[in-house]
This record gives sequence, structure tokens and C-alpha cells, in this order.
Amino acid sequence: MDQITADSRKQAAVVLEVLAGLRSPEQAAEALGLSLQTYYNLETRALRGLVHGCTPTPPGRTLMLLKQVRGLEIKSAALEKQVGRYRALLRNAQRAAGLSPPVSATAGKSNGRRKRQPAARALRAVEALQRERPPAQQESVESPSTPAVPVVS
Repeated sequence: MDQITADSRKQAAVVLEVLAGLRSPEQAAEALGLSLQTYYNLETRALRGLVHGCTPTPPGRTLMLLKQVRGLEIKSAALEKQVGRYRALLRNAQRAAGLSPPVSATAGKSNGRRKRQPAARALRAVEALQRERPPAQQESVESPSTPAVPVVS
């Protein structure tokens, strides 16, 4: 099994503290020495790992599937690198031709963000997971006479 470092244990503990409402995301980012955006990325990865860990695995040996996944991850990384190279070539060609780069849709908009209301982030994560259930499962759970409760199989 992969070795678990002290840093990964600390990160997991801090993410759980935020989801439990003991810390704010800003406090967690400061405690870990990360930017707020990097903390949110870490939290997203942690939640994906939790969902993945709760997913049932097929019986038997899965070595072949693991090799296939690793191969696809390597191929994906190579393609991402190639896309970055092509984007750089496009920017250089645009500069050489004297063209200005395309304007993004968000350019010129004001940053008039509303102040966020504090909320238990774990509850929002639960709501998001429940919204992503397959339609067949939603119909069997939700009926007019009973409240919506997640099905535990």
C-alpha cells in the first residue's frame, strides 16, 4: 500500500475539521500554509477520494484494470502537455501575425461578489452527492408520502 506521510495526515485532519465546522476554509489554508484556492482544490480531491473509497470494487483480481488506468493516466498527461505546447504555438503565431488574443467572456466585468454566508460545508457536500444519484435511484426513494432519505445498500 502507498505510504501515508505526516503531511497527508495533517491535511486530512484539517479538511475534516473544516467539513465539521470547527475551522473556516481561510483558517485551514493558513494552518496548512496554502492559498485559499489550493485548499479548495485539496478539499475537492479529498471528497473525491472519500467517494471513491466508498465505491464497491468488483470481486477478484483487479491488477489488469490498475495497469490500464495507469496507462491511460500517462497518456492523458502526455496529451495535456501537447495541448499546452499547441496553445503556446498558437499564441506565438498570433503575435507574429500581429493579431490580438481573443478577449475572454469575463473581461471587463466588475468583481461585485456577495459576501458568503457561513455554512456547514459538509452539508453542502452531502446535498451535492445526493443530487448526483442516478435517476432510477431517485425515483425509488422519493415518494409523496415519505421524505427523501438516501438509500443505503
